[in-house]
Amino acid sequence: MRVHLRRRAISALVTTAVATPVLFAATAAPADATPSPSDRQQRQAERLAKKLVKESSGKSAHRHLEALQDIADDNGGNRAAGTPGHKASTEYVYRLLKKAGYDVSYQNFDFYESKTLREKLTVVSPDPREIKVAAYEFSKTSPEGGLKARLAAARVDDTPGCGLDDYASGDFKGRIALVKRGSCSFQQKEEIAAKAGAAGLILYNHSGTTPVHGGVEEPANAHIPAGGISLADGEALAAALAKGEVTVSLDVSTEAIKRQTRNVIAETKGGNADRVVALGSHLDSVPEGPGINDNGSGSAGLLEVALKLAKETRKPGQQPTNKVRFAWWSAEELGLLGSKHYVAQLSEKQRKQIALYLNFDMIGSPNPVQFVYDGDNSDNKGEGPGPKGSAQIERLINGFLDRKGAPHEGTDFDGRSDYGPFIKAGIPAGGTFTGAEGIKTKEQAARFGGTAGVAYDKNYHGAGDTLSNIDRKVFDLNVDVIAHSVGIYAHDLRSLDEPAKG
Repeated sequence: MRVHLRRRAISALVTTAVATPVLFAATAAPADATPSPSDRQQRQAERLAKKLVKESSGKSAHRHLEALQDIADDNGGNRAAGTPGHKASTEYVYRLLKKAGYDVSYQNFDFYESKTLREKLTVVSPDPREIKVAAYEFSKTSPEGGLKARLAAARVDDTPGCGLDDYASGDFKGRIALVKRGSCSFQQKEEIAAKAGAAGLILYNHSGTTPVHGGVEEPANAHIPAGGISLADGEALAAALAKGEVTVSLDVSTEAIKRQTRNVIAETKGGNADRVVALGSHLDSVPEGPGINDNGSGSAGLLEVALKLAKETRKPGQQPTNKVRFAWWSAEELGLLGSKHYVAQLSEKQRKQIALYLNFDMIGSPNPVQFVYDGDNSDNKGEGPGPKGSAQIERLINGFLDRKGAPHEGTDFDGRSDYGPFIKAGIPAGGTFTGAEGIKTKEQAARFGGTAGVAYDKNYHGAGDTLSNIDRKVFDLNVDVIAHSVGIYAHDLRSLDEPAKG
C-alpha cells in the first residue's frame, strides 16, 4: 500500500529587523493577485470532487440497485444481453440521464448467442462413468458419438493453461487437455490447448461444486471441442491420470443464434470534446441471475454520480472543463462485446480525444477486498502496466483511499472486464473492483475483514447475486471513489502527465 504524504506548511522565524522585509518581499503575493489558470483549474477540480463525494453515496445509489432487482424479478430473474430484462435496464438508465440533461444515445450492435445442443462427458477407462459437463459457448462440435481420446493434464500453476510452457511436460497431440480454471480468459485457454496440439479441452473449476461455464467470444474463434466440469471432478480425473492412462469421450455441440443488444452512452453537453473523461460499467447480467453485484453495483454507482454531476454542472459557470462521457456496456458477460464494439467504431481522432477510461465492475461484493487496478505493474503479477497515464490513475485512486483510511491492494489488468479494449487501443485506464470468484486469503481477511477461504462473491454468476447480498459499506466506499475521480478529472487532467513514481 502506498502511503499518502500530506504537505506541511513550514514557517521560518526571522529575528533580525533587516531580514524581515526582504523575506516578505520575496515570498508574499500581492493581495489582489489573480490565480493562474492552472491554480483555478485545480481549485475547481477539488471543489467539484468534494461536492460530488458529499452528494453521492451508496445509500443514494441503492435506489438504482432496487430498480434493477425489480426489473430482473419482472423479466425471468435476469438482465442478460438481448433479453427484455436488459432492454428494461437500458430504458431505466436512459430515462434518468435524459431527464438530467445529458446527450444520451443507444448504440445498437449484433451479437451471437450460443445454444447448447449436446453436452456429455464419459470416462471410458479405467473407471467407466459419466461426468456432468457444460459445453463451451460456441464450442466446435465434436464428432457424432463424441471425441474419444486419451487425457493429458496441463501444468497447474498461478496461470494454468495460459501459455505453451504449461504443455511442455507431455505429449498433447490428438489428446484431450485437462486444464484448471484461473488467471487468463476461457478463450485463451482454448487457443493455447489447440496450439499445443490438443484435440479437445476439459476445463475444471477452481472453486465451488458446479461445472465451469466457459466459452470463446464468437463462433469464428472456436478451434476444438471444449467443455467445463467441477473442481471435484477435475481433481478426480487428475488423480486418476497420475496413476495411469485415462481415456474419455467428450460429446459437445452448439448452435450460434444472432441477437441484437445495445450500449447506453451519455455525455455532458459542455466540456472540451478534445479532452474526454470516459467511464463505464457493464449493465448486463448472466442468464443465471439478476446480477445485482455483477454488475448492477458498478452501473448504479456510475449512474448516481452522473446524476449528481449533472445537478452540479447545470449551475451558471460550473460546466466541466473536459467533456465527461459515461457508458453502460452490454454483452460484457459474452466477452466484453459492448465495449469492444464501441472502441472498434472509434476513428483515430476519436480515440485520441479520450484522455482516460475508468472501469467499475463488481463494487459491492459480500466478502470484499478493495482492489485497485495496477496501472504501473508494481505488483509484478500477470500482465504488464497499462498505457501511459494508467499509473497516475492508480495513484489518484490510492491517494483518495489512503486519505479515507481505507486499505486497498492492486489487481491485475487481466482482460476480464471492459477496460480491456481501451488498454488495447492505447488509452490509459484504471478503476476499482471488490472481487468475484477468487478466494479471500487469511492476510486479506485480517486487513479487510470478512471470511478467509471463501470467495469474494460466492454468488458470482448465480441466482444468489441479489440485492440482499450487497456489502453496502464497500459499495458506498466505491461510489465515493467514482465521485472523487469524476470531480477531479472533469476539470483537471494534468496529473496524467506527472512522473509515474516519486
